[in-house]
Amino acid sequence: MLGLDISSTSVKLLELSRSGGKYRVESYGVEPLPNNAVVEKNISDVEGVGEAIARLVERSKTKVKNAAVAVAGSAVITKTIEMSAVLSEQEMENEIQITADQYIPYPLDEVALDFEIHGISPRSEEQVEVLLAACRRENVEMRQDALEQGGLKAKVVDIEAHCMQRAFGLVRDQFVGEGDQEKVIAIVDVGATMTTLSVLTDSGTPYTREQLFGGKQLTEEIQRRYSLSVEEAGLAKKQGGLPDDYESEVLQPFKEAVVQQVTRSLQFFYSSSAYDDVDHIILAGGTASIEGLANMVSAKLGTPCTTANPFVNMALSSKVNEVNLSNDAPALMIACGLAMRSFD
Repeated sequence: MLGLDISSTSVKLLELSRSGGKYRVESYGVEPLPNNAVVEKNISDVEGVGEAIARLVERSKTKVKNAAVAVAGSAVITKTIEMSAVLSEQEMENEIQITADQYIPYPLDEVALDFEIHGISPRSEEQVEVLLAACRRENVEMRQDALEQGGLKAKVVDIEAHCMQRAFGLVRDQFVGEGDQEKVIAIVDVGATMTTLSVLTDSGTPYTREQLFGGKQLTEEIQRRYSLSVEEAGLAKKQGGLPDDYESEVLQPFKEAVVQQVTRSLQFFYSSSAYDDVDHIILAGGTASIEGLANMVSAKLGTPCTTANPFVNMALSSKVNEVNLSNDAPALMIACGLAMRSFD
């Protein structure tokens, strides 16, 4: 099954295989989306997204037709409830359908509903904790339609924060030692238009918060200052070749703005939880690739900070370009978490 991450400016595809507990990247690709095809994580141009997916599938040369996609945390209502441990999954499903309107503020015929059993309740061995997840049906259907137009079938619809948590399992070993599993980890995913903070604690369910801020602001500033088109500015941002004042006048202020966003997001987390610190920050998303950004975050906040790369210990197929994959790695965390669903 392919992992397919539809973000606000691009679609990212990742195909993994696994043998003897070791993953291998079979194919991957990133395809830009038409302007405003996705606005604040909602698809507004199904055809435009579908065509981008079709181009991506063709270029990646994958033969796989089933895919996993994700919806944003802000589009999903989650609630942990307790149910009798003796119920079968089918009985649980029936009971949830009857009682769901207590937890969900939308008409149930407009909602896609799912649940996951999380284990025995700490309060009673006769009860299990069940995580309910509900999302407006149109959010799911738009993704299914876009995939269909791109020649794929959506087999799984996941939640972005849970994909991030799954992919984090691959990154964790790079800095967490044995016996350090209880650490509090903040993953800051700076996308094109949205920054998402996911804090992983030993409670299992990630805390997430989204803010409107992203790499598009840097692209727009390059465009404005050097009179370039959107495409030229995006390319120059990645490949370089901008005037000498770019570093000090444009890039440095943007990096400072990122640090400020990280600080602000964490302050929100501290004020709404029992925590007043995190042990490690992981930078993800396209913006995380900016040279020196992780060091700057670490220096300003006094917390170790690492740029996400879930592929460090993976083998690569001969058709995957190692340098390109390494550059795109921080932006592929969600795609990676989705592709890992193949092995559930």
